[in-house]
Amino acid sequence: MDIQEIKQRFGIIGSSPALLHVIEIAVQVAPTDLSVLITGESGTGKESFPQIIHQFSARKHGKYIAVNCGAIPEGTIDSELFGHEKGSFTGALADRKGYFEESDGGTIFLDEIGELPLSTQVRLLRVLEAGEFMKVGSSKVLKTNVRVVAATNLNIPEAIEKGKFREDLYYRLNTVPIRVLPLRDRTEDVHLLFRKFASDFADKYRMPAIRLDNEAVSVLLDYHWPGNVRQLKNITEQISIIEKERLIDAKTLRHYIPIHRESKLPALYHGVDEKTFSSEREILYQILFDMKKDMNDLKKLVHDILQNETAGANVHDDNAQLIRKLYQTENGNYIPDQPAPNRGTIKPAVHENIYDTEEFIEESLSLEDKEVEMIRKSLEKHKGKRKYAARELGISERTLYRKIKEYNID
Repeated sequence: MDIQEIKQRFGIIGSSPALLHVIEIAVQVAPTDLSVLITGESGTGKESFPQIIHQFSARKHGKYIAVNCGAIPEGTIDSELFGHEKGSFTGALADRKGYFEESDGGTIFLDEIGELPLSTQVRLLRVLEAGEFMKVGSSKVLKTNVRVVAATNLNIPEAIEKGKFREDLYYRLNTVPIRVLPLRDRTEDVHLLFRKFASDFADKYRMPAIRLDNEAVSVLLDYHWPGNVRQLKNITEQISIIEKERLIDAKTLRHYIPIHRESKLPALYHGVDEKTFSSEREILYQILFDMKKDMNDLKKLVHDILQNETAGANVHDDNAQLIRKLYQTENGNYIPDQPAPNRGTIKPAVHENIYDTEEFIEESLSLEDKEVEMIRKSLEKHKGKRKYAARELGISERTLYRKIKEYNID
């Protein structure tokens, strides 16, 4: 089967050399049992290549199962992949086969492999190296003969540096790497894809297909396409449905193309800095603490001015006006109720009844100290019951337990 027939069979559109090269690699590696890691930005069509690998392999009569690892909650991912025994956890009412057991003799495609928890990565590594796994809640070792094809849009080497992906698993998966280029690197395919999508939507909605004039084609080719083929398809569908005119000019096309602000895919893994706020509540606390500090500084300034006046010192007009603003009430009177201080020298009698009894104590502005204080208060309020304390703090009981242990709170 030649490349053109493969493209038609699997719905691949494009004629760029980079795309044809990736198809050739997939066909060449298919007869082997090597693990394959497909990388590329979101929306480039990575899901087509595992199907090519499966259909051109000796496993084509076996099962082909595609699993989106990012769509399965962390608490159930092991059960989904490897199965579980009855009673192994709440809700496990019967034995269940996992995807690896179901796809024995076939191919399993693990999309968004970078989203797997570290504990699941260890289990997967054992499958790749020995073909062995254990169900959740079982100590019995099971065998499986399955080929693994994985895909991700994450920068895996960067995730490895951050400790979010196992290096040994990466090298085991990356036996044969396949990189699908973004749409901006194969611009010769952009207009071809547009025409194909326009034709498909014309048939779907029973209307004439939209076309682009020459200037609109230039706009189409110049755009960066951060969402790749998926974004191009969505925009083509929008124009097909909304626009009454079937010939689209450049001005109309620009209305459907969002302004690009250098936000490129693939999504890179960014570790969480220790100084990063963990919640919006902490951001609010920081703002309030900054305001408190500013008020303390302002009170100290006024206090120094008043002390200088008591000693008979002359105060500059600007300082006098500052005091007027600080001590003026809503009705325009001054505290205490008497005429405003004269411009120039302020006599001690003006403020002889003003007493500042607040003691200026430098308050800790550490978020950690405040967090510990709030946890202690909440625990005292609820008499040590973590469930209710966590609910009032707006965090999970598990997070509260971790913070109690981290801060060594009694």
